[in-house]
Amino acid sequence: MTVLEFDGVPFDPIGTASAAPPVVRPTHDATTATAAVQAVADQAADAAVAAPGESVGHGVATGVAAAPAQSVGRGVTTGAVAVPAAQRVPGPLTEIRSGVVAAHRAALTAQVALQRAVWQRMLRVQAPVAAEPTIAAVAPGIAACAPEWALKPLARTARTSLDGAALRRLAEGDVTGVFGYRRSGIDSAARLAATGPLVLTEVAAIELRGGTGSGRVVAHFDGDMRAAAVQAAEVFALFTGLQLCLSGSTFVSEPEISESASGTVEFVVTEIDLVPRPHVTGTATVTGVARPQQVTVTVVEPAGTGVGPGAAVSDMLLNEFHMTHLARGDQGIAMGPEFAGYTGVRATRLPTGGLLLVDRVVEFDGARGRLDGASYRTEYDAPADSWYYGDTANESMPHFVYMETSLQAALLMGYYAGPTLTQPGVTLSLRNLGGTATVLRRVDLRDKTIEQTSRLLSTTILPGSSLQNFDYTLSVDGEPFYTGETMFGYFSDEALANQTGLDAGRDAPTWLDEHPAATVRTIDVAARRADPDAQLCARRTLALIDRIDVVDGGGKYSAGYLHSLREIDPSDWYFARHFHLDPVIPGSLGVESVIHAVQEWMLDAGFADTISDPVFRIPSDIAFSWRYRGQFLPTDATVRLEAHIKEIRRGAHGVTVIADGSLWKPGLRIYEVIDLAIELGEREDRP
Repeated sequence: MTVLEFDGVPFDPIGTASAAPPVVRPTHDATTATAAVQAVADQAADAAVAAPGESVGHGVATGVAAAPAQSVGRGVTTGAVAVPAAQRVPGPLTEIRSGVVAAHRAALTAQVALQRAVWQRMLRVQAPVAAEPTIAAVAPGIAACAPEWALKPLARTARTSLDGAALRRLAEGDVTGVFGYRRSGIDSAARLAATGPLVLTEVAAIELRGGTGSGRVVAHFDGDMRAAAVQAAEVFALFTGLQLCLSGSTFVSEPEISESASGTVEFVVTEIDLVPRPHVTGTATVTGVARPQQVTVTVVEPAGTGVGPGAAVSDMLLNEFHMTHLARGDQGIAMGPEFAGYTGVRATRLPTGGLLLVDRVVEFDGARGRLDGASYRTEYDAPADSWYYGDTANESMPHFVYMETSLQAALLMGYYAGPTLTQPGVTLSLRNLGGTATVLRRVDLRDKTIEQTSRLLSTTILPGSSLQNFDYTLSVDGEPFYTGETMFGYFSDEALANQTGLDAGRDAPTWLDEHPAATVRTIDVAARRADPDAQLCARRTLALIDRIDVVDGGGKYSAGYLHSLREIDPSDWYFARHFHLDPVIPGSLGVESVIHAVQEWMLDAGFADTISDPVFRIPSDIAFSWRYRGQFLPTDATVRLEAHIKEIRRGAHGVTVIADGSLWKPGLRIYEVIDLAIELGEREDRP
């Protein structure tokens, strides 16, 4: 039997015949329906009633249900049970809660205004944002890493140049033979020079991250300059596998120049994207022509062919094309016509850019409208040049990617099943509520395809919100390496405004606030990060903390206490990625920031001094858990965190530190992590 915990109360998401009726906690905001969420959480508990107003989710607070809740899930039926007025909280707490709710409603209003501004920017064609087009250096012997914003190619090839024979094979349609990649279910008609004679005679260089960081092709030609520019762009499109999104696809182009000559064409990519259709745009500079020309090559499906779920590629429900549309494009294309109304408005989405960490849905045992259970298998490719490998202090993949790729795979098909379609006209945003996870074995994930096997255990539909429970396992090369369980919630605007954190709106001081006389010393993380030679340091996009206040021997376990405060900048890169029109800091990056604080403390404590080539890893067989009861908005001023060192283990692989932590937005504690483990050990030869 699968058992999860919700706010400390165990419950069975599948449901049992002996389960007690759930209790809906009261609140003084009678218009909010989301308290019924708590009813499901308490189905295995007795009739004890916790404090009213307790928040339920990464930005969501509870309230009394306006109508009895309906649960859709293996035998679970919920209902509303009134609680006597005598058990309600006295007036002072009501006033505190009302103040907190008012503050967060104001924050939501500001957030909506920011979302509108972001949407207006997205309507204009522009180059990638949020990072300079630089290549991140990584450990010796490992390829340089791509910028976070860079499009991940759909296929990888070792070819960096093409002779005349290879170009003729591309013109004949032998793309797989030339580039050596293969994708099942693809029958692409896209080929080089399909609309005219081949004029390229040699491709001297194909650079995936050349030019301004998005790509570059240098080729020699003999013939029409217009055709040379187009064919250079087509080479790059084939090189990156853009045609693999759509079966039977061909190329269309939009060039301007037309003049015969012999010489060299340099094509520098200015934009490459999968929406609205896979395309590459760039500047073509031709020998003898003073003015560079803009060229766009677009992958298009045959007229009348469907591109929605199950239609774009045979034997695959969704691929990278659909994921990108779900993240920031047409939801009707991504999920099917029933979801078209969610396009262009705040709704459930996957993250975008470098935070999009699921690629394909390979198998799906379920159906639209069946909310009581489903199983599915998805995949995520983790190339060795992925941005996070260059920015992490870890030996391999950072912990937040473990979390994000597993959680995104789970929510994707839970959303596909259609829980939001049961409440038409209601704006529902998705938030993770918490879960547990365990690393099963140490594994280097560079250049691996991660297989994600997930199960939707149950869905509970409530007025203005709903809950979904999942379990999942990540595997590579057929062997599991990570497993966990999680809960997601879909919440209305009103529910998002009524967030009261982990402590029901009450003040929850940090340990340092409660011990003002403690002796504090400071670790200057920003100064160490500024040293390019500093080892084991998170950088660039993963520079999540700048300084740490340390109390040696402090904290609730008297083993060490860490505290950090960082200002929020509304232009921080992750707001544009997570989520489109609904910007919040990813909860997984909050967990990652606690990891960084502990890592810096471990170095400062001298644990690396006796290790000749130290590396950080995620240790195996130590389960950790997290709870989210709020969200960090661009309009919030600060992120405050604390970590309590709980245990220090010394073993064959090095030193492992286990810690508990919490994060605060102004006035609210909203994240909690338990038994978060970090290992520092000797580098070993990669398999």
